[in-house]
Amino acid sequence: MKPNKTITFHNLKKNGSRYFCWISFILLISLFPAPNTYTRTVSKTASIILPKSIDLSPPPSYPINQKGDEAPQVSALGVIIKDIPSGATIYVKNEKTKFSPASTTKIITALVALDTFKLDDIMTVKSVLNEGKTMGLQRGEKLAFESLLYGTLVHSANDAAFAIAENYPGGIEKFVVAMNEKAQKLNLFDTHFANPAGFDDQNNYTTASDLAKLALVGLSNKTFSKIVGTRAITVSDVSYTYFHDLKNVNELLGKVPGVSGVKTGLTQEGGEILVSEINKNSESILIVILKSSDRFGETIKLIDWVFSNFVWKNIRDITPTIR
Repeated sequence: MKPNKTITFHNLKKNGSRYFCWISFILLISLFPAPNTYTRTVSKTASIILPKSIDLSPPPSYPINQKGDEAPQVSALGVIIKDIPSGATIYVKNEKTKFSPASTTKIITALVALDTFKLDDIMTVKSVLNEGKTMGLQRGEKLAFESLLYGTLVHSANDAAFAIAENYPGGIEKFVVAMNEKAQKLNLFDTHFANPAGFDDQNNYTTASDLAKLALVGLSNKTFSKIVGTRAITVSDVSYTYFHDLKNVNELLGKVPGVSGVKTGLTQEGGEILVSEINKNSESILIVILKSSDRFGETIKLIDWVFSNFVWKNIRDITPTIR
């Protein structure tokens, strides 16, 4: 026979105290339920931190060839034109072909030196260099690093570039190593340097694309940008015994409105080279020409072509709306 599970009055009386306790407990639970942690209401919201709104700058305008005229024919074998704010490439010609950088090498010479020295550091001229363009430094002459930097970038003085390298820890050899390490860090994989001045050497080469990248890094440095835009300056040694009149080799500075640098180059192997920053009509472009027979005239042609053909439009105005 199955056991009888029915609660009888006799059983309730027999176990009355035990059942009473359980019933009382159940009643208390029903009268005062525990809060439901999944649905309970938050009484205060002051402690909730909402993310701040993100203030995104509007995207830069993008150059569009509205007239459609083709770029003018130039003798330069390597050319690249870039819109600086957007990074857009406007025109290229053999941008990956390797050429001698000539004195545009001094761009990375300046950047390596700026990584190492302070502008008021005093440097001693350890040897006299008379090859190519110089500022007339004398052996034993002491100058501020800033003065040698002006000589290197404005006057394109080879003796200034070598004087900076000689004062680098480890001398010229270690300085050249640092130049190539800097190039690798900047992802200039088609570029190599053999000396701080840019003398022709089979191990001294770059491309229009790499040279544009290097110039843009230079222009992001306020000291570099100010110096390459200087037309002329006179510097002296610390004793005011020797004075050096420095004149920028870039003939377009002060001649063509908007041109504000960057660097020239000229060797037998490299031909005529010019890297130019142009700020015009609130727009900024960079032009690099390598191995040219008329670097200044051809740069002017390219400037005129860009600003007579291209208009800069907001990217939202040229991108079709997706619904």
